[in-house]
Amino acid sequence: MLFVVPTSLQSQDWMALSSRVWAQFPQDPCPAAELLPHATGSNLGDVCVVGTINPELYKFPGDKSETIFPKGCLGWLWFSVEYQQEAERLLVGLIKAQRLQAPSETCSPLVKLHLLPDERCFLQSKTRHRTCSPQFDEHFVFQVSSKSVTQRVVRFLVYHVDRQRKHQLLGQVLFPLKEILERDGQCIIWRDLEAESLEPPSEFGDLQFCLSYNDCLNCLTVVVLQAKGLRLQEDASFVSMFVRVSLINHNKFVKCKKTSAVLGSADPVYNETFSFRADPTELDTASLRLTVLQSMEGDKSHELGRLVVGPYMYTRGKELEHWNEMLSKPKGLVRHWHALCHTTEP
Repeated sequence: MLFVVPTSLQSQDWMALSSRVWAQFPQDPCPAAELLPHATGSNLGDVCVVGTINPELYKFPGDKSETIFPKGCLGWLWFSVEYQQEAERLLVGLIKAQRLQAPSETCSPLVKLHLLPDERCFLQSKTRHRTCSPQFDEHFVFQVSSKSVTQRVVRFLVYHVDRQRKHQLLGQVLFPLKEILERDGQCIIWRDLEAESLEPPSEFGDLQFCLSYNDCLNCLTVVVLQAKGLRLQEDASFVSMFVRVSLINHNKFVKCKKTSAVLGSADPVYNETFSFRADPTELDTASLRLTVLQSMEGDKSHELGRLVVGPYMYTRGKELEHWNEMLSKPKGLVRHWHALCHTTEP
């Protein structure tokens, strides 16, 4: 039997399996370097919009996320990130979104990109009309110094534009740039959209974090995500906030860990994970204290607020509910916002 290669496929690479049988040679799933997006546009201060990207480069065969949609999910966002060390440029490719939960039958989405902590400046994609699964294929470039790149966070805000051209927020994605330094070259990422908290900050600010307990490893995990509405000391020469996480048992400190310091924002983003060893028998007497502090001159620090999560012995309300929910979902991450309290105690 004779197999004939169609004219449209003759330019592709084929290899002989026998004298009369040919098969297509598998292509490299990673795009070549020259095909990756690079900045060639005009300067718009710290940010500018450049070029387009080829959507064919970002198709993943057998991607089950196209068909499996978990309950309560607001949708997904695909994007690419690359930091050019020598040029101090951050390239962000906005690829596509899937299954956006629009407030009406039709959806006209667009995406705004912020480089936190600067919330005043942003870049914006084009609006895609009448689709809940838009293909954007746009990319942007931010100018970011190598000294501050690990402290910056890219925020994607996905909006629906209605007939009156009003923007209705569908969800957001936060991506700390310190994650890209752990990867080589450009990385393509997808994330669940998260609902932005619409509640006003508490008097001393709020802290969002996850709790998880693995009873097989006797491991208590805390993921410090972000804070908002912190009341900073205005007389400080610089603004730098960090979070101290303390494991306490019978009112005695067992171990303390702290996040890296984030500069220049009352709404810092951390996304840092800490693990503590805790036996199941200790969970009725142990608690976690999370304290947000502002660095001052020298080695001094000023406490901006704190909170305690733990069993009934120490907590009530949302803090107790968070702890109990963690125990009811072994090995699962449970995320909540908590109001910070002010105290003069040491």
